[in-house]
Amino acid sequence: MVKNKVKALVLFSGGLDSILTVKILQKQGVEVTGLTFSSYFFNTCQARKSAKKINISLKVVYLGQKYLRIIRQPKFGYGSGINPCLDCRILMLREAKKILKKNDFNFIATGEVLGQRPMTQNKRAMKIIEKESGLIGYILKPLSAKLLLPTIPEKEKIVDREKFFDIQGRSRKKQIELAKKFGITDYPSPAGGCILTEKEFAQKLKLLFNRKKRIQSRDIKLLRLGHHFWINNNQTEIILGRNHQENYRLSQLCQSGEKVIEPNFPAPSALIRGKIDQAAIDFAWQKIKERSKKSKNL
Repeated sequence: MVKNKVKALVLFSGGLDSILTVKILQKQGVEVTGLTFSSYFFNTCQARKSAKKINISLKVVYLGQKYLRIIRQPKFGYGSGINPCLDCRILMLREAKKILKKNDFNFIATGEVLGQRPMTQNKRAMKIIEKESGLIGYILKPLSAKLLLPTIPEKEKIVDREKFFDIQGRSRKKQIELAKKFGITDYPSPAGGCILTEKEFAQKLKLLFNRKKRIQSRDIKLLRLGHHFWINNNQTEIILGRNHQENYRLSQLCQSGEKVIEPNFPAPSALIRGKIDQAAIDFAWQKIKERSKKSKNL
């Protein structure tokens, strides 16, 4: 009889840990498909690049408004900023579960390392994530598997637990050594922290949530730019660029019904959206002059 091919869906960021996870499973003859996510706050560029490099197929799921909803009201709260790390992971795995069922994958694998991230990669958090996502026993973590309870695919011996690892902590030394054994020499450096952990951005997003019920992708793009002011009982938003590049982006993102003020002297541009009246224009000019190096001579 011909043995059925074992198929795994790997949550794939394109970083070293997820690349290693793919290689470890492939070495056991597992057929791997990558899964990555995009939202208003992160994209798929690195995942696509790495997937192409190691020659695996990649599924992409856009989270959009689903992700915004968990940021507004996370069941398990925030981290240091407005980052709902546990809820974020649960959402991704719930989406992965849908694909698992539709495509007859045997299990889901991740590149998680025990103790690497404080909010989601400890044993307590991992148990919560498995339970809330409805995937108890079906999330395999090859890099730390020997430190965790055996998963269903390990118990059923469709994968060999002895060929997995016991990596833990924030050091990448063991992963780098493992990469050398697999002949992996070109991989991305660890990514920076999630933008939702950045205090300035988190504060601006909280204000936006308080002032707008329905948020679109463009709102988040603008939130990444400049200094934001709300006037006219929160009916008017004024955004000042912080440099030449941001001034240019504000002019690009301006839409019908909005107004951009571009001074003819070295100073920030201002985008006015919402209620545009003389009070809003005067306020924008006031802020422009305050931030102009030559404002004292005006």
